[in-house]
Amino acid sequence: MKIIFTLKQFNMSYLRFAVLFLISAQMQAQELFVVTDPASNIPANSLSVRLSQSLFEEQFSQEYNYHLMPEVTYGLNKNLMVRATAFVSNRNSQLVTEGGGFYAKYRFFSTDDLNSHFRLAAFGRYSFNNADIHQDQIEIMGHNTGFETGLVATKLIKKVAISSSVSFEKAFDNKPNYPFPSELGNNATNYTLSFGKLMYPKKYTSFKQTNINLMVEFVGQTINENGKSYLDVVPAIQFIFNSQARLDLAYRREIMSSMMRTAPNGIYLNLEYNFFNIIK
Repeated sequence: MKIIFTLKQFNMSYLRFAVLFLISAQMQAQELFVVTDPASNIPANSLSVRLSQSLFEEQFSQEYNYHLMPEVTYGLNKNLMVRATAFVSNRNSQLVTEGGGFYAKYRFFSTDDLNSHFRLAAFGRYSFNNADIHQDQIEIMGHNTGFETGLVATKLIKKVAISSSVSFEKAFDNKPNYPFPSELGNNATNYTLSFGKLMYPKKYTSFKQTNINLMVEFVGQTINENGKSYLDVVPAIQFIFNSQARLDLAYRREIMSSMMRTAPNGIYLNLEYNFFNIIK
């Protein structure tokens, strides 16, 4: 009788763990935004490999601007993750590696309930780039050398995630050949607001089910020295397979702008795969 009772206890504990895992996987799925990072991190001792691609239409020519950004993210622990990214572009009519960047995010506040949670995190990024500087917009993810630091907050309630961030970004010279133009503002305030909703499955029964998320993100910037601004909207659809692989398809469109941007409108196609518990 004692052995039977122990086995029952074990089975109930396993069942509770499995249910909590499935709920957690469902809850976090709709936080995986396309162009912004939520306050949540990837799991500790896990490695994420991502291939980000974008194709944007040039404003002043009939050409398209293609960017390829392979990146690797590692979860050092539940509160801290780090990322390395390479920048490849066809701006000079052929694919050329123009630079790279390093990113870190630290989650310093977290509250959890069964069907909701709230996160606060601080993040920082440094990038280097050797391409020409050709627009008012500051973008250290693929265009400018510089740094960015900021805060992000994410709230999840059942199947809906809301995330917002604010950051300071500063650009430097793109060495060795392109000093930052003196007539442009070299620092800016960035702000984002993102919404995501899990659309399928309606009832979550297994981590092997394909998840389909719909999301919309608003991304903006104001140059601090002259007040020039832009605001974009990014609707997206996202597929998550086997709780491990991810496919994003998004379209970015300029809503308003008072700054010169060479290619504000285009599409994203991102592929990602996660390796869990790579260090035992």
